Amino acid sequence: MANRPVHFIWLLDCSYSMQGEKIARLNYAIREAIPEMRSVAHDNPAAQLLLRTVTFSTTAKWHHQAPVPVDDFTWQDVEVDGMTNLGEALSLVSRELQSPPMPQRALKPVLALVSDGVPTDDWKAGLKAVDATPWGRKAVRVAIAIGHDADRSVLQEFLANPELQPLDANSPKQLAAAIRWASTAAVKAASQPVAGSGDPLAKQPFAPPVLDDDDDDDVW
Repeated sequence: MANRPVHFIWLLDCSYSMQGEKIARLNYAIREAIPEMRSVAHDNPAAQLLLRTVTFSTTAKWHHQAPVPVDDFTWQDVEVDGMTNLGEALSLVSRELQSPPMPQRALKPVLALVSDGVPTDDWKAGLKAVDATPWGRKAVRVAIAIGHDADRSVLQEFLANPELQPLDANSPKQLAAAIRWASTAAVKAASQPVAGSGDPLAKQPFAPPVLDDDDDDDVW
């Protein structure tokens, strides 16, 4: 059976509040997660995992615009700059969730949102644009809240599922664990064709873990 594409899109907050250790740890965590994503992809040969990245600060832009097969993907570090225009990023992604360009035979895409603050633009309009697309409604969504200042209510609304919660990343250790989980569990969930009715995202083992942080004193 020919494999079917799974489009994994990172949406990364690169506002000024992410400067310093946060952005450095984010780059490191994603870079270290790529081999684990490859392993998951190899365990699901019927699915072709394709990666790309959107960053949002004062503007939103594609950091990796063309979908790249996970085996060929090389992480390029992101940098901080400006405000937190999440709505613009969501609108940008929504255009890729139409059919076309998304192929009809694709499996569920993955939208992984990482933020440490509060959106500074009309994020609800961007989310509405995503929700209005067929692939946006089907997408596996994960959200990671970096630090105590992240607007969890925004991330919760992005998830569009009361059974799911944003992952809290209040330290470098928790961020690494959250990125690792998002990179693997979400791909596993997206790689499985859905049979019958019901919401697969509300079922185990997709529910986010509780991230242990007992031995990490470096809290954001």
